Amino acid sequence: MSEDTIRLVTIGRIIRRRRRLLTILAVVGALVGYGASLLFPPRYTTSASVLLPGQWGERELLTQVDIATSSAVVDRAAATLGWKGVSGGELRDRVSAKAADGNIIKISGTADTPARAQRLADQVAQELVRFAARIAGGSTDPQAATGSEALRQKVAETNRRITDLANTADPGQTVESVQARTELEKLRTALQEAMKKLDEADPAAGKAGMVVMGPAARPTGEAPPTRTQLIVSGALLFFLLAVIGHLAAARMNRRLRTEPEIAAALGSVLLGTVDVPGERRAHRPEGRGPRARIRWLLGADIRWDMPTPQTSGDEAGRQIRYRRMCARLRDQLPAPRRLLVVVPDGDETARRAAGQLVAEAESGPLLREVGVSVDRPMVPDRDTESGALVVLSAGSWTAEELAGIAEACADAGHEVVGVVLAVTVRARPARAAGHPPDDAAEALAVRGHATGGSA
Repeated sequence: MSEDTIRLVTIGRIIRRRRRLLTILAVVGALVGYGASLLFPPRYTTSASVLLPGQWGERELLTQVDIATSSAVVDRAAATLGWKGVSGGELRDRVSAKAADGNIIKISGTADTPARAQRLADQVAQELVRFAARIAGGSTDPQAATGSEALRQKVAETNRRITDLANTADPGQTVESVQARTELEKLRTALQEAMKKLDEADPAAGKAGMVVMGPAARPTGEAPPTRTQLIVSGALLFFLLAVIGHLAAARMNRRLRTEPEIAAALGSVLLGTVDVPGERRAHRPEGRGPRARIRWLLGADIRWDMPTPQTSGDEAGRQIRYRRMCARLRDQLPAPRRLLVVVPDGDETARRAAGQLVAEAESGPLLREVGVSVDRPMVPDRDTESGALVVLSAGSWTAEELAGIAEACADAGHEVVGVVLAVTVRARPARAAGHPPDDAAEALAVRGHATGGSA
């Protein structure tokens, strides 16, 4: 698994074989999301739109967006609202603004109730209009508007008076009359230029004032993240973390899976493989301690990183495999043909395979099965045995653990004459009575070294 790419079949295998554990973790994640929703009260958000008539550049719009969320505007809104325990600084965290198409600024307000959210957005929008008008000297100030209009009327009246004086002047071509009319025209030109400069200096003259485009709509739903979103996010997060944790553990797994690696770790040769029908654990493991019961409840007592067992032949075909393995050992060993069958403790598949080998070795060699702890391996001293035969399953042990078993065999005076791999398979239904099994059994060849090391 450490060198394999992550494929969908791998993720599907995790979900299928760890569905109970993944379900429990997803429920725990949902509970964590529900607890988080209790810590964060519901929030409601709504927006009010402010229209900026006239021609506005992009930088000017961004400036107005910054002004809308500034303390000069939000603090005035906080003072007007008068909410207890809510300062301008807290409201600034609840207010946001952005520029939209068409010279529109959308001001959003967030509060703990729909009514408060609506009031907050409307109040900030109104304060923005007042602030912009106050800076620009806009028409929101009645006295300023009256004075500006009176000045324009005064200028218009002066222009009419100048025209009247020019018409009543001496129509003759004397030097005095010409000079008088010239001076009056200069005065008229000076007044027009002054009014032009006054209009250019007035920011409100070129651009109309901001307008609030109606009240904000009262929100009908909570602002994200809602309680439902937190619950679903928590369940999904824990589920994904569990899957990623399984994949990371498989990547870091140092258990040997290939036949050459296992044979090299034991310093011997692979004699072949034998099939062991898989067993379904239908009952709760009694008397194995609370840790084993918890693993059984979580479904963690079944290996998920092993391939799906292939369908095997019938019982007669499997017996032929074991008999041929015994025949190979009998031909390979010198007399006396006695072997110590070493099985790592905890390898249930290998233990069943070793028991079948011992049962099938009727005409030799004589096999004696012993279990060896991989933590502190200890093998009985050599007596009349010709060596040791190690029986194990792939993907269960690391190179260090197998090397420890080989060293324990050497310390006891046993030479590891070969390795037999036990492979879990799915058994087919039993044959009907009277059907000759030998025809089908003959088609099952013992996989040896020439075909990749299986018997």
